[in-house]
Amino acid sequence: MEKMYYEVHDGNGPYLLLVHGMLSGRSQWTRNLAALSKQTRPVVMELWGHGRSPSPADPALYTPEAMSAQVEQVRRDLGADKWFVCGQSFGATVTLRYSLLYPERVLGQIFTNSTSALATKDKVKELYADVHKLAENLAKHGQEGLKRMRIHPVHAKRLPPGAQDELLADAPLLNPAGIAKLFQITSPEASVAEVVHGTKVPTLLVAGELEERFAPHRKYAEQHIPGLKVVGVNGGHACNIEAPDEFNTAVLAFVRQHG
Repeated sequence: MEKMYYEVHDGNGPYLLLVHGMLSGRSQWTRNLAALSKQTRPVVMELWGHGRSPSPADPALYTPEAMSAQVEQVRRDLGADKWFVCGQSFGATVTLRYSLLYPERVLGQIFTNSTSALATKDKVKELYADVHKLAENLAKHGQEGLKRMRIHPVHAKRLPPGAQDELLADAPLLNPAGIAKLFQITSPEASVAEVVHGTKVPTLLVAGELEERFAPHRKYAEQHIPGLKVVGVNGGHACNIEAPDEFNTAVLAFVRQHG
């Protein structure tokens, strides 16, 4: 069975799974690991087609349920009875669904700005209307096709010095075929907006307040996720990189409360 790549960092306390967003990778968390390790044992996972993870040919491995099963397998590998999970952007579609499917295994969950996780049915149709054209483009142009996407780190504008270079260093590892499958198979079914009201675990949203387009999705989360705690920080979409100290402080306070 093919598995997503993950690495475990030294630390103290419960395990904390960290899942990056689309066209990112393990370097998403470089500015968080040292602080988070003081009270958790960070586990950094890379999604299909990203970083050191494979790009399976089997489309069944790209369903949201199969992605959650990958997360659960990591927990089993670690021998952890319960843990914390954290998803950034597209990664939040994975961790939020995992917590819905395996609530008995989750001490608490954290997520950041994620349109893909909270898009309602109409928004999903709008967002992914052209995924087949995208897949064709990636098949034709490969890495150059990835670079043309506005979410590629080459186009990042708010990142602190050095952060963009770290993301770009891993960018050649992005696999166009695997990422095309994520867009075609996973993305149209990834949103948890219609079921998130069933959340049964403590939940923290660390919201980058400089990303205006996330505002309606933040409001949706506040209205539909039971007991949601929101901490706003002075960052945009990649708020854990743009405002690492604020992000780390919010996460560690949440861990202390629920760990």
